[in-house]
Amino acid sequence: MDHDTGYKLLFSHPRMVRDFLEGFVSGEWLRTLDLDSLEKMNGSYVSDDLRSRHDDAVWRVRWGRDRVHLYLLLEFQSTVERFMPVRVHTYTGLLYQDLIRRHELDDNQKLPSVLPVVLYNGESRWRAPIHVRNLIQPGPAEFAGLQPEQAFLLLDQGAFDLDQLASMRNLVAALFRLEHHRSFAEVPQVLDDLINWLRPTELASLRHSFVAWLYRRLPQWMPGVTIPQMLNLQEIQEMTRNSAQEWKDMHHQAGLQEGLVNEARNILRRQLVRRFGSLSERIEAKLNGASREQLEDWIDRPYEVEELEDVFR
Repeated sequence: MDHDTGYKLLFSHPRMVRDFLEGFVSGEWLRTLDLDSLEKMNGSYVSDDLRSRHDDAVWRVRWGRDRVHLYLLLEFQSTVERFMPVRVHTYTGLLYQDLIRRHELDDNQKLPSVLPVVLYNGESRWRAPIHVRNLIQPGPAEFAGLQPEQAFLLLDQGAFDLDQLASMRNLVAALFRLEHHRSFAEVPQVLDDLINWLRPTELASLRHSFVAWLYRRLPQWMPGVTIPQMLNLQEIQEMTRNSAQEWKDMHHQAGLQEGLVNEARNILRRQLVRRFGSLSERIEAKLNGASREQLEDWIDRPYEVEELEDVFR
């Protein structure tokens, strides 16, 4: 399951779309948005020249006192795409064509407003244009008002502050925290939130979608670990907690070992300075590159030999 497929699965649930709108979109218009009216729409279109197009997720929702439809168009990206505004412009046009072809609009109706959103989860920050006008080279002044004005709302997941996300009771924020965790020890903490928030029976399908998404992501976070077929979030959390503790113990032991090596190196360095004076860069390099066993072998020699070099023979 690649990035696009996994996100399409998660954002096929109205609760994910609701949490996205409530947590990551701002504006007074949200006050009159009827989130209970969220409805997933057909997202596959065939343009007039028979070239197949597909956008990732299209939802519509009622807004305002007149309860007109607004459309939400979601695109999922794991890489930076310079011409993303052109793709969004194309999908918006195809959405309008599809509404017209299916007679969703009568002769007196205008086209609905569309909120295009790109959810980007790549490691590097998004630096590409988000407005199609930034991709069009300058032309005659008379052309200015005739050019496309398409833009999109960018959510660069890695740019969010993880501590701020952790303060939100929001499923989309939890998804972003999992994608960009600072250390693996944070993963079972996020899963604990998901277990609590997805407990209601009506969210069982979304809970299964998170399990399916995690099953594909865990091998990237836990290389070399065999991932058994999971049944629920609790099992995944228990496995990640155990792995995080094992890695913590392993790193702790490695830290203790490194501490003993440093202690032996410092003791030997002090003895050499007392016995032979300042040390050359070559001797310092020899000390820094020595193993614990070598250091322990050398540590009793400074007062048994006459020359510095004899300590290392």
